[in-house]
Amino acid sequence: MKKLIATLALGLAVLGFSGAVLAQAASAPEAAASVAAAVAPAASAVAEAASAAPAAAPVANKGDVAWMVVATLLVIMMTVPGLALFYGGLVRSKNMLSVLMQVMVTFSMIVVLWFIYGYSLAFTEGNAYVGGFDRLFMKGLFDPAAGTFAMGATFSKGVYIPELLFAAFQATFAGITCCLIVGAFAERIKFSAVLLFMALWFTFSYAPIAHMVWFWMGPDAYATKEVVDQMNGKAGLIWQWGALDFAGGTVVHINAAVAGLVGAYMIGKRVGYGKEAFTPHSLTLTMVGASMLWVGWFGFNAGSALEANNSAVLAFANTFSATAAAVLAWCIGETLMKGKASMLGAASGAVAGLVAITPAAGNVGLMGAIVVGFVAGFACLWGVNGLKKLLGADDSLDVFGVHGVGGIVGALLTGVFNTQSLGGPGLVGDWVTASVTSNAIGAQVWIQLKAVLLTIVWSGVVSLVAYKIVDLVIGLRVPEDEEREGLDITSHGETAYHN
Repeated sequence: MKKLIATLALGLAVLGFSGAVLAQAASAPEAAASVAAAVAPAASAVAEAASAAPAAAPVANKGDVAWMVVATLLVIMMTVPGLALFYGGLVRSKNMLSVLMQVMVTFSMIVVLWFIYGYSLAFTEGNAYVGGFDRLFMKGLFDPAAGTFAMGATFSKGVYIPELLFAAFQATFAGITCCLIVGAFAERIKFSAVLLFMALWFTFSYAPIAHMVWFWMGPDAYATKEVVDQMNGKAGLIWQWGALDFAGGTVVHINAAVAGLVGAYMIGKRVGYGKEAFTPHSLTLTMVGASMLWVGWFGFNAGSALEANNSAVLAFANTFSATAAAVLAWCIGETLMKGKASMLGAASGAVAGLVAITPAAGNVGLMGAIVVGFVAGFACLWGVNGLKKLLGADDSLDVFGVHGVGGIVGALLTGVFNTQSLGGPGLVGDWVTASVTSNAIGAQVWIQLKAVLLTIVWSGVVSLVAYKIVDLVIGLRVPEDEEREGLDITSHGETAYHN
């Protein structure tokens, strides 16, 4: 306390003395030397006192916090009701409520599991494959005595957001990823089987892959060149490789798509598949759901910048343009194939574009994004037609054809269009100085491909084991008579529509 009072008194004395001397500076040139002589010792004393004081705790920018709250809300909206309505409109009317329930309850369960242990497994220091238990039950995120939140790193040195806000944002990613899988085995799976599988898959596939792709020590950890290797060694495996995944091409889309495809094989085809018409019961609801997905995806992609900055703006614009390009591409392709474009095709094209631009959102330029969208539109159209026939699985709502194919296309093209020579933003080559560079296209595409292949294998193995466990414990599929009657009545005792 005495040191503080002395410092304040010294400061006031310096200000007073400086003012008096400066008032005479115009008529007495030698006064300038007197000012310098008087202020220099005082400044030295003040600097010494400041250096002895403890460093101020990091404070989040209110604009960044506000944006991330909005982004989190947008991702919740794109899941419930966006994805739920998109999927719900695609199934037969007798299964409408079952799909809505599977999406809503799965999302809710995963959010709870995320806050209990999932966040800790994904985003704390552990090993190259999975995190630890430092944030089990979200401990350490809030100091009730001080009334302060722990701060989480962004991608800029010295810039933070509350870690609890980051955890909430990432909870929505975990939730929607699991919900995407629902579309692959819609109309024939037990509700209890859905929940048990999701809990297992989330724990052993989603959390580890999220850790491998996204966990690192944050920009401020790279204080000097001497610690770079040490900090890199603490990051997730795929991050160490240098793979670029802005918002979840591998973590979300490929991961979920592989799980869905494995489920379609293991659960088997729907009764009457290939013999009866499985017409979507409400393309109106599908259109509404797709539109909500598009709007919510701006939070998904632009929010992944973690700040209200240029990177968020780039991701926003790319999400806008790539999706529009994919809609056009799908409609063109469908017209060439069938002679006319459909509403279902336009909605599917929008989702294809959104999926493909996800890993590329903040990693490519605007023209690169449009190319990504066009390629994804045509590729996913083939995915739900030609590839689906080759695979021979009853992937009910084309989860692999859209999310798998689109995610792979987006991940690989990110490696192409990230380079600055093609209008991309490049990547940070040195986190100590935050200097930006570009890798050779071939080298970056190879890194991207390794990330894709690891995700496919990891998710495939975990999914296979998880489905088998569920089948042994409670069974995967409803009886044939219940499937024919519809899951709305047999699983939930309700109907979506009354005549």
